[in-house]
Amino acid sequence: MRLIVAGQEACTPDEFEELAFGIDAELFTGTDDESEQERAARLAAARDILSDLRPDEAWYARRLLRGAERRRVLTWKAAA
Repeated sequence: MRLIVAGQEACTPDEFEELAFGIDAELFTGTDDESEQERAARLAAARDILSDLRPDEAWYARRLLRGAERRRVLTWKAAA
């Protein structure tokens, strides 16, 4: 099955999210190998962008932020 959004084919679920919602999920979720300084800069940019999003897009982006934070806490607890 091919997933096509706005005339572009999405090859992965992440690409589909980005095409469907117009939001780069990695901006709100981060990566496993980012430093604290990179994380702080990314979150500052994400907060700025949140204020410019439509309500439905902002809701989705906030869910991404919460899910990413929960994963970080669970990973930290598992490592302790």
